[in-house]
Amino acid sequence: MNQIKSVVFDLDGTLMSSNSTIYKCTLRTFEEFNILAEMPEDEFNNKIGLHFGDIFRDFNIDVPDIEEFITRYKTHYFDFIDDTYVFPNVVDTLKYLKDKNISLALLTTKAQEQAELILEHFALSKYFDLIMGRRPDIAIKPAPDALLKICSDLGVDAASALMVGDSELDIQCGKNAGSLTCAVTFGYRKEEDLKLLNPDYIISDMKELVKIVSNP
Repeated sequence: MNQIKSVVFDLDGTLMSSNSTIYKCTLRTFEEFNILAEMPEDEFNNKIGLHFGDIFRDFNIDVPDIEEFITRYKTHYFDFIDDTYVFPNVVDTLKYLKDKNISLALLTTKAQEQAELILEHFALSKYFDLIMGRRPDIAIKPAPDALLKICSDLGVDAASALMVGDSELDIQCGKNAGSLTCAVTFGYRKEEDLKLLNPDYIISDMKELVKIVSNP
């Protein structure tokens, strides 16, 4: 395999556990819009990573204006930020990769400004060379567009990039871009489901990336 020159991370379920924040914020926004919805938390967690429009469609919840919902949702997000925490060994791994001159990027379906604020809140911004949130002119995961733009902006070949994430969207995005892929089992998808996606690597602890990068 090619030497890994860049590692691109998903956010929710990969770098941090944020499901409780996302769920509580979603319910708060439902209340604000007077939307009565039945959405069990465990079932909701299994869909984190998908766009809200797809999640609500799966639950048969009618949200007339998704973009307005997201706008209001973002205003409440930090009311519940204390329910989010960074996964073990994430900071040490990011620091190790940075010290090895491997470029680091974030690829999330969260809006650009929100992604930047969250990384700043958890003191992770300094490790990233590029943050790619959801942008209106770029197709979201599993389309390869955002990952390919990241590689282009960082000046690395897509085949030398490793996409790390906890969902089918991340692995499919990496494969669609021609990159290496790494699934994490501590996020919001079951390990057996991740194995069916045939990622190049599967890890149960972020520190395992050290060995992968050292011996691709």
